[in-house]
Amino acid sequence: MIPQAPLYKTETLLRRLSHVHTTTSHATTLHTMTMLRLAAASSTRPLLHCGASRIALLSNRVSPSRNFWLSPRRQAPGELTSTGKGTEGPHIHDTKITKIPAEVESKQGKLPTGDWVLFHPAYTSDEMHAVEVVHHPRKNFGDRMAGVFVRCVRFGFDLISGYHHKEIPAGHTMTLTELRAKNYSMNPDQWLNRILFLESIAAVPGMVAATCRHLRSLRLMRRDAGWIHTLLQEAENERMHLLTFMTLRNPGIFFRALILGAQGVFYNAFFLSYLVNPRICHRFVGMIEEEAVYTYTLCIKDIEEGRLPEWANKPAPRISIDYWRLPENATLLDVVYAVRSDESTHRFVNHTLANIDSVKDVNPFAIREPDMFVKGSKPGFTREEAEEHVRNNNKLLNKTEPPAIA
Repeated sequence: MIPQAPLYKTETLLRRLSHVHTTTSHATTLHTMTMLRLAAASSTRPLLHCGASRIALLSNRVSPSRNFWLSPRRQAPGELTSTGKGTEGPHIHDTKITKIPAEVESKQGKLPTGDWVLFHPAYTSDEMHAVEVVHHPRKNFGDRMAGVFVRCVRFGFDLISGYHHKEIPAGHTMTLTELRAKNYSMNPDQWLNRILFLESIAAVPGMVAATCRHLRSLRLMRRDAGWIHTLLQEAENERMHLLTFMTLRNPGIFFRALILGAQGVFYNAFFLSYLVNPRICHRFVGMIEEEAVYTYTLCIKDIEEGRLPEWANKPAPRISIDYWRLPENATLLDVVYAVRSDESTHRFVNHTLANIDSVKDVNPFAIREPDMFVKGSKPGFTREEAEEHVRNNNKLLNKTEPPAIA
């Protein structure tokens, strides 16, 4: 058992974050941002940013072009806006802004600041290909109960979305039409049914858990140890998956009615369950994400092996290029790889949160997440590994020396 040392207490880990969030002094803010820009310039991977003050604690596996500080924001998606705004609002790096909703004085003049999305990783090609299909072992009664719930939910999802993907016999000579007719493969509409339904429900647990912890923090009048932000990030990330695939098809009223009913049942069931046992709920979400990683792996395999030719060379939606910082010539296959990497992140995070104490322990990912070479190869951190990760985060923060302000 991890002792209740300062390492696993909110005051120790999040003091610097609190300083960034609550400080109103312009000089202090500039000092903090300059210090963190220096950390970003000496490393290569952004792992957390928040509002106008961004915190960048980096690993060493990503090229400098992926750095949020060093690379300019790409032009926002044209299919959602007509004035050059970003996915969900204007951003300081947008090149065409016809109306500024809020102005602040800065060195660059009067420009909107902030970002329209929460933190999310941007992956290299090597990272996206490092994701593996792994499963958390069922070690106790709670794990087995979560596994039963996952099988029930998976059956319902498959039934409603019409998902089917049987294993293809070795050495088969069937044509693509025969493979689809015999349920060995799916066409684009069937894949979109599955993905849209999955992502519309997958965004629920993070929001429910964040809401529960937010209200708990208000009731008890104390800090949350960094869990709320990570849970909100997960919810928004899943919603962005939905918005990305919505550019390929706009569902009809019957499909929307199914989602409405499923969302109503699932939201309330998960809300009540989270009040009773958050640990089992996070384990359940981790196992759901295991299924999502497996589903997207099959989709990738279908595209690469020629069973989904309609998506083989289809250009990536503009919203995905903006969101994941994909190359301008990215294809839908690149998008599916990025989405699978996100699902692997959610798998890793939720299994880790299920392994630690939801009452006493700090969220080990409040400052920095491991890279995809870690998140993609194992279900999650054990409690001891999570403690070591937090300790490494503290060391990294302590090594960052603030530069002199001119």
